[in-house]
Amino acid sequence: MNYRIPRGTSDLLPGEVEKWQYMEEKARELCRLYHFSEIRTPMFEQTELFRRGVGETTDIVEKEMYTFEDRGGRSLTLRPEGTASVVRSFVENKLYAGPQPTKLYYMGPMFRYERPQAGRQRQFHQFGVEVFGTREPEADAEIIDLGYRFYTAVGLRKVRVEVNSVGCPRCRPVHREALVEFLSPHREELCKDCQSRLERNPMRVLDCKNETCSRLIEDAPKMIQFLCDECAPHFDSVKEILDLLEVPYQIQPRLVRGLDYYTQTAFEYVLEEAGSGSLGGGGRYNGLVEEVGGPDLPGIGFGLGLERVILALEQQEVNLPIRRGVDCFLITLGAATKKRGISLLKQLREAGLSAERDYLDRKLKAQLKAADRSGATHVAILGENELEENRIVVKNLATGEQETIQLDQLTDYIRNACTR
Repeated sequence: MNYRIPRGTSDLLPGEVEKWQYMEEKARELCRLYHFSEIRTPMFEQTELFRRGVGETTDIVEKEMYTFEDRGGRSLTLRPEGTASVVRSFVENKLYAGPQPTKLYYMGPMFRYERPQAGRQRQFHQFGVEVFGTREPEADAEIIDLGYRFYTAVGLRKVRVEVNSVGCPRCRPVHREALVEFLSPHREELCKDCQSRLERNPMRVLDCKNETCSRLIEDAPKMIQFLCDECAPHFDSVKEILDLLEVPYQIQPRLVRGLDYYTQTAFEYVLEEAGSGSLGGGGRYNGLVEEVGGPDLPGIGFGLGLERVILALEQQEVNLPIRRGVDCFLITLGAATKKRGISLLKQLREAGLSAERDYLDRKLKAQLKAADRSGATHVAILGENELEENRIVVKNLATGEQETIQLDQLTDYIRNACTR
């Protein structure tokens, strides 16, 4: 039987996975600079967590979740996004009892059943951050700034932030009433999903990608026209701080994001090239901690799709500064040299140098080819004559220059050569 990878998933092979490691390193370094701590949650949770946290009327819950029963009859779901799991952990582990705010970040796979396409897989990966315990607009702007800096750090160009305010429980009902009044005469023209949303959650209509629905909502009432005396100044402050941080942004009144827990600030990162779509996004969720069983504490965060970053980097022809080769490829010729080669490899690796050798007992020419394939910068050749004289030949594969040195000088020689 020939086994094949499940549809909507991918293998990250050598040569490709280094790009992911580079992105992850940039994300971790940024989180260190912004004083975020890492959190790792399970890849599956109780289904009810996502139903309550993400929202019953979202596409994620209605159409895209991987849900199953375990042997104990419990309904479990592979996490479709990261925020609900982090909030659950924040509440369950009583992180709210410590000094606030709490600043967390995560990276890992998420799962949604949808039609696979470029940059969108059924198993995909996200880098996300969450901040709990502050309602200050400075936190909103800092989160948006962190995400923007991540994209620029990995080399993406022409990234812009689209930002909106989706209000709060005080001002949203007024907007809902105006939206229903506007959309009701066009009910039959809406897609089936939006006809259902019109009854249960009219704001979800604004997130529809159907062409007819998108055209109908162009002149629909905008949430920012209905913001209350708390949400309006909060949004103004977020924009003011983004200007101070020099983050390029554009107000997008139709932006609501695809999750029900958002309040006030919502944002997405997009490329300025036409048709590029969203790279990632997030927003504030001031009621989610309480909804999951914790105290009334505010939160804000984002989730960035890493597959989309990889795709965008390829489209912009960005070559990441990734070094795949080894510092030294050790070639041993003759039975006596093999044992000495073992200790030499150990010394090189303990000194923090990447080192490799031939394991197939090939001739010198074949070993040199293997060294070239490994991307080695230097080759160290130890023959029986060199061993007797306690010497070794070192060759720079880039320049072709070579010299003979004392065996006990090899580690220092390679280290110095790699730092030049």
